[in-house]
Amino acid sequence: MEIQLISFGKISEFLHSQQLEIEGISDTDQLKAYLESNFLQLADLKYKLAVNKILIQENTHLNSGDSVAVMPPFSGG
Repeated sequence: MEIQLISFGKISEFLHSQQLEIEGISDTDQLKAYLESNFLQLADLKYKLAVNKILIQENTHLNSGDSVAVMPPFSGG
């Protein structure tokens, strides 16, 4: 499966935006586990995921071609 990975803020310092070709990952929980095992800095941070520009709160199915944003905590102002 191919997904576009987009990172923001502090996370973009070590997790660069890129196209990922990954097999065996079908949802956001599996993607989080993959990212945290490959980018150990991410495991120690709080972050949110957005799939196709929609902020998610629970495990979400992924399709090939999806765009996933990895974002640090943020607040409104």
